[in-house]
Amino acid sequence: MALLFEPLSIRSIQFKNRIVVSPMCEYSSEDGFANDWHLVHLGSRAVGGAGLVIAEATAVSPEGRITPDDLSIWKDAHIDFLKRITSFITAQGSVPGIQLAHAGRKASHTSPWKGNRALTQEEGGWTTMAPSAIPFKEDDPLPEAMSIEDIEQLKKDFRDATIRALEAGFKVIELHAAHGYLLNEFLSPLSNHRTDSYGGSFENRVRLLLEVVEIVRSVFTEMLPLFVRISATEWVEGGWSIEDSVQLAKLFKDRAVDVIDCSSGGNTHNQKITVKPLYQVPFAEKIKKEAGMLTAAVGMITTAEQCEEILQRGQADLVIMARQLLRDPYFPLHAAKKLNIDMPWPVQYERAKPK
Repeated sequence: MALLFEPLSIRSIQFKNRIVVSPMCEYSSEDGFANDWHLVHLGSRAVGGAGLVIAEATAVSPEGRITPDDLSIWKDAHIDFLKRITSFITAQGSVPGIQLAHAGRKASHTSPWKGNRALTQEEGGWTTMAPSAIPFKEDDPLPEAMSIEDIEQLKKDFRDATIRALEAGFKVIELHAAHGYLLNEFLSPLSNHRTDSYGGSFENRVRLLLEVVEIVRSVFTEMLPLFVRISATEWVEGGWSIEDSVQLAKLFKDRAVDVIDCSSGGNTHNQKITVKPLYQVPFAEKIKKEAGMLTAAVGMITTAEQCEEILQRGQADLVIMARQLLRDPYFPLHAAKKLNIDMPWPVQYERAKPK
C-alpha cells in the first residue's frame, strides 16, 4: 500500500491518510466570525478526502489579527459557526484542526486584495506589539515592545482560545510560530532585542513559545494532538537557523508536542529564498532525523508521486499542502487513483468514481 494512504495514529486520533490541508488565510470574516465561505472552503477539502483539515491562522485576540478580515476565536460568540464546520469535516471522515495565531508586528494590515499595506488610524488600524520596537519593514508603523504584563495576557489569550477550540470541536491544535508572526518574532535574534528573560540567549528567546506550548497543553486534553508550525530557517545570515530548529524540536519533544510543521522564512524582508519544488522538505527531514520528532513537509508539493516519495524516503510523516489543494480540492481522491489505491469516495459522488 502507498504510504500516503496508510493511516497514522497520534494520541487518540487516527488520520485516514497523510494528506493535510494547510491553514490558508481566507481574509473573509467580519468581526472574526466564520461564515459560509469557511464552511464550503474547509468542507470541500474534507469531501475531497484529506486526512486532516486545518482552519486558517485564527486570531487569539483582536490585536493579533493580520487584518480586520481574519478568522478569530477571541470571544465565545465565535464558537457556534465553527462547530458547524467541525461537525461537517468530521462527518466526511476527516479530522478538523485549527491554527491559533497572533500576528505581532505584522498585524493591522489590509487584506492582500485590498492593498496589502499597513492600515492607517483613520482606517481603524491599531498599534501592533512585538518583542522589541522594531518594524518588519522600515516604512511600517513602529510596534510597541511587549511588557511582562502583555506577555502574561498573551499566554491567557492562547489558553482561552484553546478552550474555545475544544468546545468548537477541533481535534488538533497547531500553534503558529512561523512566518514572522509574534511567536516567531520572539525566537529570532533579528526581531528580538530584549534584555530580560525573554531575550538574548537561545534559551530566553524560546521561552515564550515553550510557555505557550505548556499552557495550551495544560487545557488541551492529553488525548489530542498538538502541532507547532515553525520557520525552520530565516534565510538570512545571523538569523534563526535550521540548527536552532533542531535544538528547539528537542525541547518540544519533552513538552508533549506531537508534530512539527516545517515551513521557513517570513520574519525579514531581507530573506533570500530560491523557491523550487520540494525546497523546504529537507528541513522536515533534518528535524525528524536529528530530534526524533514527527514532522510535516510543506512547500511546492504538487503531485501524488512527490508526496509518496517524501514518505518513502522517511523525510516526513505528513504532507501539508496549500496551493495545490486550492487548485484541486479533490487532490486526495485523484492521488489515490494515481497510486493505485481504491480510496472510498463520498457516496454522493460514487457515480463519478473512475473505474
